Amino acid sequence: MADMSFSARPVAADLRRGGSRRLFRFAVMGAVLLVTACGLPRSGPSKKEILASSVERGGTTHVVMVNDHVNRTANYAPAYGFSNEFRSAAAVGADTIRPGDVLGLSIWENVDDGLLASMGSSSTALEQLQVDSNGYIFVPYAGRVRAAGNTPDELRGIITQQLETQTPDPQVMVTRMAGDGATVSVMGRVNAQGVYPIERPTRSLSAMLARAGGVGIEPEVAVVTVKRGNSTGRVWLKDLYSSPSNDIALRPGDVVLVEEDQRSFTALGALGGQTKVPLGNEQINAVEAIALVGGLSTALADPKGVFVLRDEPQAVARAVLGSNTVQGTQRMAYILDLTRPDGLFLARDFMIRDGDTVYVTEAPFVQWQKSIRSVTGTASELSDTTETFR
Repeated sequence: MADMSFSARPVAADLRRGGSRRLFRFAVMGAVLLVTACGLPRSGPSKKEILASSVERGGTTHVVMVNDHVNRTANYAPAYGFSNEFRSAAAVGADTIRPGDVLGLSIWENVDDGLLASMGSSSTALEQLQVDSNGYIFVPYAGRVRAAGNTPDELRGIITQQLETQTPDPQVMVTRMAGDGATVSVMGRVNAQGVYPIERPTRSLSAMLARAGGVGIEPEVAVVTVKRGNSTGRVWLKDLYSSPSNDIALRPGDVVLVEEDQRSFTALGALGGQTKVPLGNEQINAVEAIALVGGLSTALADPKGVFVLRDEPQAVARAVLGSNTVQGTQRMAYILDLTRPDGLFLARDFMIRDGDTVYVTEAPFVQWQKSIRSVTGTASELSDTTETFR
């Protein structure tokens, strides 16, 4: 009996060790199943998942491989510029009197004791006569005189005619003060916001901006907007100075707003950085857009899965898809395969627009590596736990 008791101990130990190994194997298998069922962290959808959401497969997005046809039809850059309504407007006559203007009158009478002159004086000065909303001013002994629409010289003749029936040979001089009735509001990123009169030196947009102290931001990102009634025009500051046709004549009541351009694209996925990138006034292509955020992540990116996501207007979507049945704005996912011989050339010719999302998928093996690391880490933890309880 003693011998049997002695030989049974190692057998029982082996059984315990075998049970631990089986428990470890079961735990590893369970970890694999858990990882498969729950998924792993990632930066976004895979290329396969995006393709599965295409219109052809019942989704709502047109997935299009970029080729020369796509570059020809999709590459347009919405440009800023003024319409013919703005460009054809004539310059305001700097001498034309308008409601709100302030005038100064000097009247000389050819008698010692005139109608307006004080004792011992032959002249009378009437200063700060504001033209009312109906365009009239009041002149003693001449009554209400229509001033708006006339030049100072024309108004001088009208007042002279009204007074000469009451005083012999009156001499009248009319001075137009700063044109308060023809003003422009300049605001935004300028050095001196304010309401400025349209005078002879400031009848154009560029001159008015100079009058307001110039822009207070970098000229490369400055956009100038002019609001006139129900119409609005917009132009890049650099285009304003490079093209004379953009230097439009201002009209009374115009509002000039200078602001920094807000155009941008968003970079997501397996890139060197994930961020919102301002476009400024430059046109950049897909290669440049990727370079701006640090390029493709060599450890994660799938060069076959570079996507540009955007909403295309109906006209462009029809041209790209070759279908006139498309109605309204369309969701488009353009694919750039950088592993193809002409892939980089196509990406270089594909222009990025305001609001685009540049998304790069992870390579398929990345998820496999994550699964292996996850299972290996879980198994290692379970192994340590098993050793603790042995």
